[in-house]
Amino acid sequence: MTSHLKPPEIFLSMPHPCSYLPGRTATSLFLDPRQPLDSRQYASFMRLGFRRSGDLVYRPHCRACNACIPVRIPIERFRPDRGQRRIWKRNQELSVIARPPLYSQEHFELYKRYQAARHPGGGMDDPDPKKYINFLASQHIHTVFYEIRLQKKLLGVAITDILPDGLSAVYTFFDPDEKRRALGVYAVLWQVAQAAERQLPWLYLGYWIKECSKMAYKGNYRPLEIFHNGHWIQHDSHIGSGP
Repeated sequence: MTSHLKPPEIFLSMPHPCSYLPGRTATSLFLDPRQPLDSRQYASFMRLGFRRSGDLVYRPHCRACNACIPVRIPIERFRPDRGQRRIWKRNQELSVIARPPLYSQEHFELYKRYQAARHPGGGMDDPDPKKYINFLASQHIHTVFYEIRLQKKLLGVAITDILPDGLSAVYTFFDPDEKRRALGVYAVLWQVAQAAERQLPWLYLGYWIKECSKMAYKGNYRPLEIFHNGHWIQHDSHIGSGP
């Protein structure tokens, strides 16, 4: 296990265009990448609202905006709504297979199709293999690539970090032609079930952005906890997420 005599230094990024809300400028706090974290250390930063992209651990820190809200599902108290229960039932013939966080051409081809269909022109719809695996995998954190399959056909991949106090849903990509299956919802529900099986209390979903249609879906999982003013609290609709 990695051990450090002191906690990693935290830096502030230069301002850059926001990836989620057009016309806004973003900045992020990020940990010194020269001091890699293991899963236990990373979990302690997850509890402070941080997230990873590859080996870069960061948290939005924008001067005039607090739209990015860290969220997590409390596993014992989560209750799927009617639509989520239908999606779960609809996909019961699917199998989920754990794979190591290594490059797979089959995964990469599906990832390219997903990006081209769901995020055209977003800078990720023409990826190369090295950027792809550097974005999703980590050298020091316990990560699993969960394949979602219908018999031999690959329908999706859910990249998940295994932490001491929960699972972290890093990223999910899936077959854009399988809209009826709602595979993104299914992946979250499967990760909830996996956390329960492992007796872990939380599923971290990253940042909920109410004003961004691609990130607002995270508010559909109830109850939901948000990181607000330095504490995890149950989501209350009166707490704003705007600037």
